Amino acid sequence: MMDKAGGVQGQSVYPGKYSRVERERRFLLAEPPTSSTTTLARLITDRYLVGTRLRLRRADFSDGHCERKLTQKVPVSRPGGVQGLITNTYLSPTEYDLLASLPAAVLSKTRFSVPPLGVDVFDGPLQGLVLAEAEFTTDEEAKSFVPPSECVAEVTDDVRFTGGRLVETTRQELLGWLAEYGLRPH
Repeated sequence: MMDKAGGVQGQSVYPGKYSRVERERRFLLAEPPTSSTTTLARLITDRYLVGTRLRLRRADFSDGHCERKLTQKVPVSRPGGVQGLITNTYLSPTEYDLLASLPAAVLSKTRFSVPPLGVDVFDGPLQGLVLAEAEFTTDEEAKSFVPPSECVAEVTDDVRFTGGRLVETTRQELLGWLAEYGLRPH
């Protein structure tokens, strides 16, 4: 039986042979990063496969290479930087194309690397949303992280700002959520 967070009810989340604990904190930004602060950019298309916890991702990098992967996220329903377990499988173009034929909800964004953050600037109905994440290898790193000044609000514990929820979000919902944090996108 699944719990509300998509995990297995009554079971703790522990890394296994193929999965790892995902530790990240998420922040809202008022605007996209400047090109002078960006070290890398890529266009990301996420396909959330209907009825599963699986995400199919295609990342097209500015240098022309493309990364394709299938990700399973098993979230935990507790506050803080530990988001749950994550498992990634890298795919060939043929494997990706086959899986991309499955029913999915699609989310697109441009991700900018702005160390120590990855900053996502969303397209479509989520235009105006700028969401940054920082990833960590230990709980201590996550807890002690001091976000840069451009981070307007931390939304790590606000499930509305997870990819699986954002892919279902309407423009009106997004504008309301951002207004709660004092943001009004152009």
